[in-house]
Amino acid sequence: MGDVVNLKRFKKRGEREQAAKQAEANRALFGRTKSERARDEFLGERSTRVLDQHRVESGDAS
Repeated sequence: MGDVVNLKRFKKRGEREQAAKQAEANRALFGRTKSERARDEFLGERSTRVLDQHRVESGDAS
């Protein structure tokens, strides 16, 4: 005869493992410092400004 398994414990263990995976993903996404977020925002704005400065606009619409 096989071992008796407590299904409640098995379910809770699975939920804890899933929560740990989700927490790790969240740390990767949102676990940046304020200075890192500010740097990324600055670089994004800067690249947009540089692209806008190099835009060629012509008078005729084709």
